[in-house]
Amino acid sequence: MRQLGVSYPTAWLIHHKLMQAMAEREAHYLLGGQVQVDDAYLGGERSGGKAGRGSENKVPFVTAVSLSADGHPLRAKLSPVPGFSLKSIGQWARTHLAPGCTVFSDGLNCFTAVAAAGCTHQPTVVGGRKPKDLPEFQWINTVLGNLKTSLSGSYHAFSFRKYAARYLAAFSYRFNRRFDLSTLHVRLLSAAARCGPYSQRVIRTADVRC
Repeated sequence: MRQLGVSYPTAWLIHHKLMQAMAEREAHYLLGGQVQVDDAYLGGERSGGKAGRGSENKVPFVTAVSLSADGHPLRAKLSPVPGFSLKSIGQWARTHLAPGCTVFSDGLNCFTAVAAAGCTHQPTVVGGRKPKDLPEFQWINTVLGNLKTSLSGSYHAFSFRKYAARYLAAFSYRFNRRFDLSTLHVRLLSAAARCGPYSQRVIRTADVRC
């Protein structure tokens, strides 16, 4: 805030408006070809709250990474979902995947629903193996590790349930434009100029559609 010469509330609002522009820009892209997917959560368990995946402080999201023909990562999408049910993943796939792509997962049953988007599902049963023992999922595990480092290193805390979509989209936006970092700020200004106006009330309620 000191560098910008504005108060914290103003800096917060600018930050969220820029992240909203990133989210709207990312919504235009579909993942195609070979796509790795995984289930993940933002947030941890609260003292006295529910344990495991049922924790009130955990926000489920899908991580997906498309790969080039030689197996290198191209684009990523990180999308909050209501849960890891067949219905939720089917809707996610229709929104974010190009028909005809091949989806690789760790065998979680809900990912069979990608067939609803005209995609082929190829599961790999992970069992008790750790990420280092799964070279076939190297890139999606790398993206998740980078996300964790980015969030923990940049933010003390934020409302996962309210703002997860924006923070995840901002991470994806930067990741997907890593090949030409010199133009990143110019492209962000262009995305912001195309983004519709949002009042502080709307930004704070996180009631925006991408």
